[in-house]
Amino acid sequence: MAPLNTPPSAAAIAGRHRRWPGRRGCGLTSRPSRIPRLFAPVRDCTITPGARGEGEHRDGKARRPQQSQRCTVQSRPQQGHARRPPQTEGEARGRQGQGRQEVVEEAVALHVERLIEHIGGFDDIQGFVIEAIRAVPRHRFIPDVALAAPGDPAQPFVIDREADPGTWWDTVYSHCPIVTQLDDGATGIRAGAGAYTSSSSAPSTVAHLLQLLDPEPDDRVLEVGAGTGWTAALLAHLAGPYGSVTTIEIDEVVAERAAENLAVAGAHAQVVAGDGANGLPGRAPYDRVHVTCGVRTIPYPWIEQCRPGGVVVAPYCPGFGDDHALRLVRMPDGTAMGRFPGHASYMMMRSQRPGPCAADDGSGLSRPTEVHPRTIGLAPPGADLAMAAITGLYAHISREEHRFLTYVVDPADPGRWAVAVHRRGEAEHTVYQMGDRPLWDEVTEAYFRWIGWGEPGRDRFGMTVTRDGQHIWLDTPDHVIGG
Repeated sequence: MAPLNTPPSAAAIAGRHRRWPGRRGCGLTSRPSRIPRLFAPVRDCTITPGARGEGEHRDGKARRPQQSQRCTVQSRPQQGHARRPPQTEGEARGRQGQGRQEVVEEAVALHVERLIEHIGGFDDIQGFVIEAIRAVPRHRFIPDVALAAPGDPAQPFVIDREADPGTWWDTVYSHCPIVTQLDDGATGIRAGAGAYTSSSSAPSTVAHLLQLLDPEPDDRVLEVGAGTGWTAALLAHLAGPYGSVTTIEIDEVVAERAAENLAVAGAHAQVVAGDGANGLPGRAPYDRVHVTCGVRTIPYPWIEQCRPGGVVVAPYCPGFGDDHALRLVRMPDGTAMGRFPGHASYMMMRSQRPGPCAADDGSGLSRPTEVHPRTIGLAPPGADLAMAAITGLYAHISREEHRFLTYVVDPADPGRWAVAVHRRGEAEHTVYQMGDRPLWDEVTEAYFRWIGWGEPGRDRFGMTVTRDGQHIWLDTPDHVIGG
């Protein structure tokens, strides 16, 4: 096997800033000097039971280790006698290599702990998620060349394990999402620009959704969207040796790479190439369904294939302003209901990607509008849920040097669209509309309805999913505001 670059030493890491904020807005610090190269597998982690947390769960399953339990790296037992000096040159080299491996393991462990410290600063993540992240190091699932996407205002940048191992390791163990595919594979990663179509999501977001999912030992889990395989490996650790994790991926190349990563990491999760919108009925029912792609509409097969009391967690991305984590519980009557307990932004499921952008070339009927395009395009959490539910429309924005544009489109008819334009330095805004439906008027009316309700936040909204569709409600399931 070809040698791989190793992480910076523990001493080098310890000498860096204690917290993560730094270069490029992605938690990167100054570049360390080039480090030696060698293959450095990390020792497996095992759960060491503590004084509490023994017994069984409510369904007779083994109880998950509590926060007081620790995930420790098991070292080789010490011998009871003094070591003899090496007898051969080969043995001497072997002992030297063992020492270097221990240094590498220590450096990796420190990287992982600092990532965990960083995740803890974003949310109150529970111990069982932290233990999984310790047990399943992220770097085993990141390709040697990838695209770091720290988000505004920082720009994406290519990371290369061979050319700049220090930056590669720092980025892998930061909050940064790492893009592994552009334009469904049509554009090479080194191009650095294109539509993001597969990635390893930000670790804090991964941790938040896993906490909402709350998988138990022995659970049967379906994951929709394999990505690099890291979240499937985390789920396999949480489900334990008697659980079952299947991850379904629509892109065959992505699925193959995820399967390779899982095999190398020794994770017991199976990858299936297929359209995750249909679920995987042959292995149902599931206790948990974990979705790693954004959706505007919840496919009913996810609910149908979940057992009563099971949980579905998905990123709900209606297109107005923010995106949301959605947690649904399957009811005995075949419906599911739940709320939006936080933020989650993911790449859209391929079958639910928005259509072509509306034209911004001045076509369509134009008129002035007093509502600033930012008011709709950057609506706060809660307003976006209301506008999407009431109108059934989709919106997105574009920032240019001298213009801000909010596009509103009808997913059911690409011929219906509206573009609201703010030009820097001008007091009035202009909206261009095409089709037989006044989309801009509808979304602004929905926005002011939300204002009239007292500007409720996303925590007051919920969703019910039935075989016939989905319904967004405010405060209680009987107060439906739209689909």
